[in-house]
Amino acid sequence: MTDRPEIEMVRRALVPAALAFVAATTIAWVIAGPRAGVSSALGIIAVAANFAAHGWSLAWASKISIPAVQAAALGGLVVRMAVIVGLLFVLRLFGWFSPTAFVLTVAPATMLLLAYEARLAIRGVGAVLQIPADPAAVRAAAVLAAQEAR
Repeated sequence: MTDRPEIEMVRRALVPAALAFVAATTIAWVIAGPRAGVSSALGIIAVAANFAAHGWSLAWASKISIPAVQAAALGGLVVRMAVIVGLLFVLRLFGWFSPTAFVLTVAPATMLLLAYEARLAIRGVGAVLQIPADPAAVRAAAVLAAQEAR
């Protein structure tokens, strides 16, 4: 396991993401042709990159403070979803892109990824999450310890 459990979660998701990439691309290609296959592939890549950004941002924020972790988790979610929606609108400008295949890949892939993340967290990776101490609490504990030592 890596020293950061958030990064470990991203690492453990690489193989399922690769399998999802192959499956989604193949299914979309067979059902609706190459435009759908490529669009579906881009959807899996977007979801996997989203998850990697999530893990890396949490790992970074956990070295700072609890409010930074909360901001990275909640605010980061909004930013990452906005990036995926923005990607959808930009890619719509290209004739080879299929918005339907992209959305029909991104939505279930995101739900499956959330379930996978929950499974990893329940099965042990979440048990080693390192939550930083609140600086005010650390200072208060030091003052209290100094007073008790007198």
